[in-house]
Amino acid sequence: MDILVRKATEEDKVKMMNKPTWGCEASEFDWHYSEGEKALIIEGEVTVTYVGGSASFGAGDYVEFPKDMLCVWKVSKPVRKHYEFG
Repeated sequence: MDILVRKATEEDKVKMMNKPTWGCEASEFDWHYSEGEKALIIEGEVTVTYVGGSASFGAGDYVEFPKDMLCVWKVSKPVRKHYEFG
């Protein structure tokens, strides 16, 4: 159960542009994904640590989080993202 990170394609950007946005300041917090999430990172830098590994990502990345993941978000630069659950 890993986090998938890759550079966003133009198709990803078009698909995600109309999705809701979320953001937060530099911080650290626990999170549980009760359902999978896909996100397009608009700005910021984040490292997410989970059992078995960690993933770092930032502006321009497309990220997929699996359902039922328990993790810790460490936001080193304020983050904004478009996101979609399910």
